[in-house]
Amino acid sequence: MRTAAKEKKDAAEAAPAPAPTPAAEPEKAPKKEKPGKSREPKEGKEGKEKKAKTGAPQEKKARRPAPDNPNFRYIVRVANTDLDGLRPAALALTGVPGVGLRIAEVTCRLAGVPPREMLGNIPEATVEGLEGMINELPKRLPPWMLNHPADHATTEIHHYISAELETSRRDDVNLMKMIRSYRGVRHERGQKVRGQRTRSNGRTGMAAGVLKKVAKEAAAAKSKEASAPTAAPAAAPAPAAAEKKKV
Repeated sequence: MRTAAKEKKDAAEAAPAPAPTPAAEPEKAPKKEKPGKSREPKEGKEGKEKKAKTGAPQEKKARRPAPDNPNFRYIVRVANTDLDGLRPAALALTGVPGVGLRIAEVTCRLAGVPPREMLGNIPEATVEGLEGMINELPKRLPPWMLNHPADHATTEIHHYISAELETSRRDDVNLMKMIRSYRGVRHERGQKVRGQRTRSNGRTGMAAGVLKKVAKEAAAAKSKEASAPTAAPAAAPAPAAAEKKKV
C-alpha cells in the first residue's frame, strides 16, 4: 500500500504543470463616427448615372408661351437686323447696334407701341413706323441722349445705328490719330485710352520679368568687358637711339 502511494506521488511530481492561460485582452471601443459622414461605399459614375435615370424626373425649363395670333412672326427685320419676335418690343429693339434700353423704350412710346407687347404680334406697318422713328431720334431727343451729338465737319447731330455706327467710330479714331491727340496716340500704341491704370493691367508684348532678365544679363556682360585689363601696345623705339645705332 505504501509503495502504491509513493508511485502516485512520483507520477504527480513528474507530470508537467499546466501552462497559464493568457489573460483576455480588453475589447477596443468602436470609433465614433463623425457627424455628416457615413460608411456607405462611394458610388462610381455608373451608379450615379443609374440613379439619375431611375430617380425622380428632372424639372424641364419653362417654355415660352406659344402665341395664338395666326399672323405672328418669329423673326422681325428692323434696321437690317433680325430680331426675336418672342421678346417684348423694348427688349427686342436692343438687338439693333446703337439702340440701348432707354432709347428703345423712348422709341416705343413715341411710336405708340406698348413696350411689353411681343414684337411678333406687332403689325408690319407699325414695325416700319418704329424703324422710321429711330431715324428721327435726332429731331425728337436732346443731344445728350444720342451717341453722336456733334459732327466735327458739319456740326450736325446724329444717332448712328447698325453699320453706320461702326463706320463713324472708325472715322473718329482715325481723326484722333491724324491730329496726334493723346487719345489718338494711345489708340496707336494699343494702350488704355480713358485713364485706366497700366501698372498691373493691360500689359502687352513680352512679359516684364523676361525683359528685366535680358537687361540684367546685358549690363553684366558690359561690366565684365570694362573691368578686363587691356594689353598695352609695344612702345616704338626713340628716333635718337636709332640714329646712334646707324653711326
